[in-house]
Amino acid sequence: QVQLVESGGGLVQAGGSLRLSCAVSGRTFSSYAMGWFRQAPEKEREFVATITRSGGITSYAASVKGRFTISRDNAKKTVYLQMKSLKPEDTAVYYCAARSGDGLVTRERLYDYWGQGTQVTVSS
Repeated sequence: QVQLVESGGGLVQAGGSLRLSCAVSGRTFSSYAMGWFRQAPEKEREFVATITRSGGITSYAASVKGRFTISRDNAKKTVYLQMKSLKPEDTAVYYCAARSGDGLVTRERLYDYWGQGTQVTVSS
């Protein structure tokens, strides 16, 4: 059984920074490509960032590119999302997800496991 637990969310002022973490338990972490998604109130969940199994390649949504950085530590079985220059429109519940296999995948239905989410609120 694979479990994902996000942490690091909170309330921050516009222009501030937060780092989200997602700890993964269960099967070998390095066998999963990882992704971050978010869901704002009354909106559908959307792709934010993804990273390959080795961490060598990443991809971002246009709305966060240049501000957010996804990374992973396979020894710690953790994936991170460093968020800088936060905007009120970044307010959402952020979810991490794991996908068996490799590659850069932006479609949520292709992910196998999900965390419970962590709330990020950016005040103006």
